[in-house]
Amino acid sequence: MDPFVFSLVLAAAILHASWNALLKSGGDPWVRMALTNIIGTGFGLAMLPFVEFPNAEAWPFIFGSIAVHQIYFVTVCLQYRYGDLSHVYPISRGIAPILVAIGAFIFVGETLPPLGIVAVVIISTAIISLTFSSTWKPGEGKGVLFALMTGGTIAMYTVIDGQGGRQAHDIAGYIAYLFLLDALPFGMLVWYMRRHELFSALKANFKSGVLSGALSFPAYALVIWAMSLSPLTYVSALRETSVILAVLIGTRLLGEPFGARRIITATAVAAGVILLQVS
Repeated sequence: MDPFVFSLVLAAAILHASWNALLKSGGDPWVRMALTNIIGTGFGLAMLPFVEFPNAEAWPFIFGSIAVHQIYFVTVCLQYRYGDLSHVYPISRGIAPILVAIGAFIFVGETLPPLGIVAVVIISTAIISLTFSSTWKPGEGKGVLFALMTGGTIAMYTVIDGQGGRQAHDIAGYIAYLFLLDALPFGMLVWYMRRHELFSALKANFKSGVLSGALSFPAYALVIWAMSLSPLTYVSALRETSVILAVLIGTRLLGEPFGARRIITATAVAAGVILLQVS
């Protein structure tokens, strides 16, 4: 992977962990997620004068990604309702690279060299192992279930957007129109759910939701751009190193459990990232 692309994907990982921490850090995750998405719509709208309208080949991928993202938004909110950030986030992000590798092989025809496969397995295994050092709270099994569902949707929209970005004549146009439309279905759902208390809910979650959106847009826009240049599995595995930062945020700022195993895991993930770049 090109060192510049490598660095930007790592930056996207940091942004992703940060906006997920904001989503989990109290308040109403449904409203915060809706606000996050609305900010993405604003970014997409601002880009329109400077990008091309997506070509016909790109639109099926845009609509497919939007459909999968609606499920993703719901499962993310539910995983944080029932589970700790440092527990469910590693599950949902940890299983994604393996699933992306399978999807990229089946639908895109991408294959990895042996060292690349080893690197992806190390990263995913290390990330998922973070979940076993947590003390499960009552009801957290539901959080694990929704985290697994989230991981599945992550893999689906990653493969879809990886192909869509490559089909688009203008990758910036693909990104702009995806974000422009992505927020609408989920936003309408949250409006209906909170319609009797919408003003107070927006007021209570506005600052964190807007900041989350400001972090979320570049986090995924960079990933879509990177996938148009590099193998999907490499980008996915590198992106999921965000788990290390999320665990640190969860344990240091949100009062969640911390142990020596997390330090070992962080080291293993770092080793996997180095192998990924070497391969």
